[in-house]
Amino acid sequence: MSLANQRLIEESGRRQFLQQSLGLAASAVVLPQLSAQATEPQQAETLVKVLYDTLTEPQRQQICYAWDHVDPKRGLLRTRVSNNWMINDAMIHGDFYTAEQRDLIRKIFENIVSPEWISKFDQQMEDDCGGFGREQAIGIFGTPQAGPFQFVITGRHMTLRCDGNTAESVAFGGPIFYGHDPGAFDEGKDHAGNVFWQQAVQVNQIYQMLDGKQRRAAEVATTPREQAVAFRGKAGGFTGIPVTDLSSDQQQELRRSLTSLLDPFRQTDRQEALQCLQAQGGLEGCFLSFYTDHDIGQDRVWDNWRLEGPSFVWHFRGAPHVHVWVNIADSPKIELNA
Repeated sequence: MSLANQRLIEESGRRQFLQQSLGLAASAVVLPQLSAQATEPQQAETLVKVLYDTLTEPQRQQICYAWDHVDPKRGLLRTRVSNNWMINDAMIHGDFYTAEQRDLIRKIFENIVSPEWISKFDQQMEDDCGGFGREQAIGIFGTPQAGPFQFVITGRHMTLRCDGNTAESVAFGGPIFYGHDPGAFDEGKDHAGNVFWQQAVQVNQIYQMLDGKQRRAAEVATTPREQAVAFRGKAGGFTGIPVTDLSSDQQQELRRSLTSLLDPFRQTDRQEALQCLQAQGGLEGCFLSFYTDHDIGQDRVWDNWRLEGPSFVWHFRGAPHVHVWVNIADSPKIELNA
């Protein structure tokens, strides 16, 4: 059997498992359904392989790493996530890469995110670093043609990955980060210009539906460190309101919110994120926290909030600009390097 056919069979099996896993009882929190379109699920990864083949040996020495490469100062580099970092000094925009290679890197990026969100990410990069490729670098772990591999793009307000599911158990190829600083912060104007603020608006709809008792459970006095998104397992002692304490219409709003959170990313990663979440109890195993100590303007439009479960963390920081940390796996044993 060819490798391509084997991958198609594996992907079909993953979709079938996801559909079966989401067939929960009517009283359960049913996760959002994502259509399985007949598109090439490995397109970004295929382009990574093409890019790898074009690299010269000096280029590989600077941007390619062993699968489990450990940096003396930054730890296991393949799982590192940060709000502002360059994995190496080879900036995408410059003379390190050929024009063909820069074009391939751009196409890889465009295949990692959702097509509808490319222009929004472009706006974020224009505001944060002067455009795509400026103050950004990439890394490739492993050998794309033989064994597990990962592609990562890093920079200000960006850590995005793809791995073709060669890194088992994790969504998005590992922990990711996205954010945006449009250059001004105006609470009164609903964070005007921030391409990600709508996600907070969606999640805030849930709070508006809570009664007094539920709000007291959901409100948490102290915001944790935003980068503290390591998994805590089923006995993690989570803060906030358990999803199981939400009514059916509140749970429906939470499902819409989860869809909004996943929307910026390609379909295969959204599916894998849902599959990982379901493996640890689904949304019913999660808690939702709204942090009162950083409620800008004391208007109860929550700038900082977190949806968290045994091996699922989505942390949103809304001020002075947006930072979002995401860490999802099908097991809490997966370690984080932040």
